[in-house]
Amino acid sequence: MPVACYSLVIMIKRALFLLLLSSTGLASAAQLTDMETRWLTAGSAVLGYAKQELKLPIDITVQPQARANDVPLALGFQDGRCKLVLSMRGNPKAEDILAGVPADQQPLMIEAMVAHEIGHCWRYAQGVWHVLPAGFEERVQPSPEQAEAQAQALRETRREEGFADLVALAWTQQRHPQHYGAVAAWMHQVRQPSPAAVAGSHSTLAWLQLAPTGAVFDRSQPLFEQAAGLWRQGLLQDD
Repeated sequence: MPVACYSLVIMIKRALFLLLLSSTGLASAAQLTDMETRWLTAGSAVLGYAKQELKLPIDITVQPQARANDVPLALGFQDGRCKLVLSMRGNPKAEDILAGVPADQQPLMIEAMVAHEIGHCWRYAQGVWHVLPAGFEERVQPSPEQAEAQAQALRETRREEGFADLVALAWTQQRHPQHYGAVAAWMHQVRQPSPAAVAGSHSTLAWLQLAPTGAVFDRSQPLFEQAAGLWRQGLLQDD
């Protein structure tokens, strides 16, 4: 990329980043650590889209001290708003999820993670969090009440994670089609369970395997509709 073009990209990202800060309650970049700034800058296009085009009710929250099992980036809900929570301070494992990813590709993976969280926020804002689409019924296996409640909660969370993963891939295909393969391969790696593990709340391979290439997404449709079509297919395979 010519130097002039690269500088322009940096300026655009910086402008988006400052706009993001002003619209989410963070007074200035000076309040952020280098890692927080790098992650928010990488996700600024997604966050700008969520705030400016989708008008999603999303705020950014920075934890002053991460707890033992906090992930670096997560989404919560409070008082009708989505809370994008950064838990990086005092978190020695904050960037373990990027281990093995070349430095020049890490912003792509961070952007995909932010798009994933925006997928969660969109579902919440639509009032369909943990709701199956029309035509689908819950498959309930006979079991003790408590065990079934736990299994139900796991299934509901896994479905939401599957939808959000597909949003991340649809976003990547829309904005960075030349890097789709790298992002999809990384997501498969992250979601791959260990040999001894049972399917957990983030076991989304039933959905990821439906999107081996970006060609499966119909770019003539809105972003979330692109994800929803494949998501419904994955629901038929999810246990």
